[in-house]
Amino acid sequence: MSISPKQRFLDVCHFKRPGDLYMLSTFVQGNIPWAETPPKWIEQGAPKEMVKLSFFADYFQFQHVPWLTEIRSGVNAGMDWWEEETYRGRTVNIHGIEMGLDSGDPTVPNFKPKFISEDERTVTLLRASGQTIRYLKSDPTGMPMFLDWPIKDRATWNEFKKRLDPHTPGRYPADWKAYVQKMNSKSEPLSLAVGSFFGFLRDWVGMERLLYMFYDDPVLVEDMMEHMLYMETEVIKHTLKDIKVQQATFWEDMCYKSGPMISPAMVRKFMMPRYKKVTDLLHSYGVDVVYLDCDGNVSELIPLWLESGINLLWPFEIAAGNDPVALRKEYGKDLIISGTIDKRALVKGKAAIKEEVMSKVPFLLKQGGYLPSADHLVPPDVTFENYCYFVNLMREVAGLEKLSF
Repeated sequence: MSISPKQRFLDVCHFKRPGDLYMLSTFVQGNIPWAETPPKWIEQGAPKEMVKLSFFADYFQFQHVPWLTEIRSGVNAGMDWWEEETYRGRTVNIHGIEMGLDSGDPTVPNFKPKFISEDERTVTLLRASGQTIRYLKSDPTGMPMFLDWPIKDRATWNEFKKRLDPHTPGRYPADWKAYVQKMNSKSEPLSLAVGSFFGFLRDWVGMERLLYMFYDDPVLVEDMMEHMLYMETEVIKHTLKDIKVQQATFWEDMCYKSGPMISPAMVRKFMMPRYKKVTDLLHSYGVDVVYLDCDGNVSELIPLWLESGINLLWPFEIAAGNDPVALRKEYGKDLIISGTIDKRALVKGKAAIKEEVMSKVPFLLKQGGYLPSADHLVPPDVTFENYCYFVNLMREVAGLEKLSF
């Protein structure tokens, strides 16, 4: 008897399908290249359709996991990679559920993107999320330089949070009934992004100012996080009363190469009670796969996230010292592991790729609860040949037939 894609996803996450190679393809959960990568692959012989996300996923036989939220790039709408041309301030509305400020929908109270200055090499602009950024013209989809942020103190926060009304009509598709029917009719597992307690504030306040604020004005930090809790729970209730999802997701990025940017004690004080309220709400709707995206070395925070009801982490960056095999042995079936493949090995060639894959994938795959991918987006210095070799090596380990590229 065939199994539905939704049930297969849940069974993999629940450790019921050990050995099943489930390589999913979503923008912030793995097996996606940087915008510059597909054009380089096309020059190296890849099909010209590789610039389409849906083609990319189908070509490598990855699993689709549609997201309900809008994202800035529009790749989940089947558009060209980074069609928005970020450095020109354009955004793409893909008619999803908007948790933040970057929807491009005029009924969601974004900042109006505008040019500030331009020179021979760079463009400086105000983003829809209120940040002032500077991009290199030669690398419009790369990491920008952040120059200013909209929240500086209580007065600017009080003004800013007027934009964060979970009941603003533009946060949801205008024809909600049609959208609900469309989402519920999909065969693939669905994912709902529920927000962030550190990552969003970092983007709106600025990293340095936010870190000082935890000491200098913790009451303000509590107020911001409490409003985000209100935002997140209201959007969850509005959505999950009508749409059945298989996964909910947080985005945090609160670690760097050596560990967390704030102490575990602060995570326990400021974030854990709010994580728990969100995950308890999700569990009440039957959602028990709760994913968190955090770069850097996450080892100190894993037990706190697990205690909070978050059980799936990505990407376990190897350069930051994460050891997924050791973590599987330590946490067993409490932790669903995603990512783990050192993207640097994909650059180095077939011998390095084989060493990287064989050092962890057979063990992790046999244990189950494993969704392998590169440990972040695939950079353009990974050749098409290397990536095809990587995919087929993964299939060989899983006992699957190799693909013809």
